[in-house]
Amino acid sequence: MAEPASPSAPVPPRGRPRAHQAVLFGPEGRPPYAGRPAALPGYSAWDRERWLPEPPKSSYRSDFERDRARILHSSALRRLGAKTQVVAPDEDDFARTRLTHSLEVAQVGRELGRSLGCDPDVVDAACLSHDLGHPPFGHNGERALNALSQDIGGFEGNAQTLRLLARLETKKFFGDGTSAGLNLTRASLDASCKYPWARQDAPLDPDGKRSRKFGVYADDLPVFAWFRRGVTGLRKSMEAQVMDLADDISYSVHDVEDGIVNGQFQLHWLQDASHRELVIERTLQWYLPETDPAEVEAALERLEATDVWVAEADGTRRSRAALKDMTSQLIGRFSNAAFDATREVFGNDPLTRHGADVVVPAETAIEIATMKGIAAAYVMSSEARQPLYARQRELLGELVELLWSTGDRYLDPMFAQDWREAADDGARRRVVIDQVASLTDSTALEWHATLVRGEQFSRTWV
Repeated sequence: MAEPASPSAPVPPRGRPRAHQAVLFGPEGRPPYAGRPAALPGYSAWDRERWLPEPPKSSYRSDFERDRARILHSSALRRLGAKTQVVAPDEDDFARTRLTHSLEVAQVGRELGRSLGCDPDVVDAACLSHDLGHPPFGHNGERALNALSQDIGGFEGNAQTLRLLARLETKKFFGDGTSAGLNLTRASLDASCKYPWARQDAPLDPDGKRSRKFGVYADDLPVFAWFRRGVTGLRKSMEAQVMDLADDISYSVHDVEDGIVNGQFQLHWLQDASHRELVIERTLQWYLPETDPAEVEAALERLEATDVWVAEADGTRRSRAALKDMTSQLIGRFSNAAFDATREVFGNDPLTRHGADVVVPAETAIEIATMKGIAAAYVMSSEARQPLYARQRELLGELVELLWSTGDRYLDPMFAQDWREAADDGARRRVVIDQVASLTDSTALEWHATLVRGEQFSRTWV
């Protein structure tokens, strides 16, 4: 039954316009209540430029708000919902997917960035896009595609992200038909570039070897050069540094939460000497190879001493709440430490673009790495999962070779066109890698079953 009309808000006769309707939109096409987009200090017209200039649009949204919206509505972001974060999306109803992880990173990064004076939409856009380039099966799939593309410059998820933003996700085209991708602003593209260097320019790791991480393939260098113009060296923008830290903070605590809820370990196991040794070893091996083991032990002791540490979780609602509080409090602990340290060095002015750096105290960085080491010890490097990882890499290899040997026959129409327009075999090989990288976990399995094994793939619908 409909609610009676409020005496204080009389309903006009049907068909008669409300008195305010005639002035709902002003001469600029903006509702008067929408306000004007905030012009935050620290950003210039240069930062708001797009690779392909676009005509002015309605003024109630800023250029950076529009960037964030373009990423939010992209098909690449939607596909992350069916891509592995730590465990496959169909293995568990609780664990994060790449999409939910990206949303959580965006929430952490947006708030930290805003507190430091960054435009929150630039940071949000960078966080939403930071994992767009991940292929099926997470980092395991990334390793497989890298091995399959060594002769064309390798595969790196972050370089693939730039490729998606500036080429593969289509919204704007140059006059010659070349894709400008989502055509984001200079500031947002720079913020999304976690490793702002090409493969051959990667810095050296502590062991003296060149880092395997890079942010741009050779054929995407034109857009990279455009948004990096005027930036010296390999430094990341302030917004990219906030995104990077938000990513580290988010998955350091959430991977631990997921592992506990999925029954893979309990934090009280770390009281056992052998378990503690395993976690410290994994932390050093994966994240802190140059760090004294005693510092990791000290970090673990500090974390255990917090009043939110959940030594044992039994799956009850109260237990889940305690775990959620632990993740929330640790995110605050790490974020606040970086905020305080950064402000202490750079003062209280807005910190944007290339005018400052995020400062993470050494103890905080080790605590974050230790949390990641816990997940690495019990989830990512679990011996029980190694046969699955090997099979995933084999599956992607077989799928790449099948698509390579059949030309454009089975490629999606967009990639089939790329294949036909490719100048040489190297470019065609890259098209195949782009196609496979775009697949979700389930579509990779489906394509392999139908194309490689000749089986009928069926989904069960309830």
